[in-house]
Amino acid sequence: MRNNESSEKQNRRKFIQHFLFACASFIIPGIIGAQELVRKVGTWVLKNGYVPSEHHWGMGIDISKCIGCGRCVDACKKENNVPKEPFFFRTWVEQYRFLENDGVVVDSPNGGINSFKAETSEKNIIRSFFVPKLCNQCDNPPCVQVCPVGATFKTADGVILVDKEYCLGCRYCIQACPYGARFLHPETRIAEKCTFCYHRIIEGLDPACVEVCPTQARIFGDLTHKASPLVRFKRMNNLSVLKPSLNTEPKVYYANLDGEVR
Repeated sequence: MRNNESSEKQNRRKFIQHFLFACASFIIPGIIGAQELVRKVGTWVLKNGYVPSEHHWGMGIDISKCIGCGRCVDACKKENNVPKEPFFFRTWVEQYRFLENDGVVVDSPNGGINSFKAETSEKNIIRSFFVPKLCNQCDNPPCVQVCPVGATFKTADGVILVDKEYCLGCRYCIQACPYGARFLHPETRIAEKCTFCYHRIIEGLDPACVEVCPTQARIFGDLTHKASPLVRFKRMNNLSVLKPSLNTEPKVYYANLDGEVR
């Protein structure tokens, strides 16, 4: 019996070795390509006077200031050429309503792009608020870990990007994202998500959603600079992140966030 068990273990080891070797032949070229892309991005932005390693970007959201106007959603779609269909969003707004019977209703009609209709009857609603959501630009991103070809990668300044040349459209990253922040583009079949408007921030501009917010509910800034609006926001508020138990280390921080928000 022991000889048979030993033989089976050896066979399993050989099978695993062959399997991993076969997988590596497909995966390694993609990873090398993504690493090369990081170097190219670094070179390109340096030509514009921007040094990625000198920054670490994040965003703050003050729930008490969000009025659910949907301007951030509209601006994001226009700035980043997001499909107009109501299924695709890089950022969206959810409305939370707490009812007298301890029920919670969460709604986001068309991502909140057309704002929210006033309730005809609010007698049974105890309170309500709006919660903008987007890619959390995690410092420990599960989407990067599961990408089989390295198309999803993290830049030196902490932003998660997708290499469109290497993306297979396999949807692994979409499934791995615990925040539901990714989608597959219906035409290109490439994974997409919020990039903090990376093309804007390397030029010294705020993301489009931050720029158009009429109540300054969104605060964008550099976590490494003490004078950054985001650093001041973190210092002056009791902040929370979404799904903290997952240890993804999000860089989107919420002030006045209710514990019911997921």
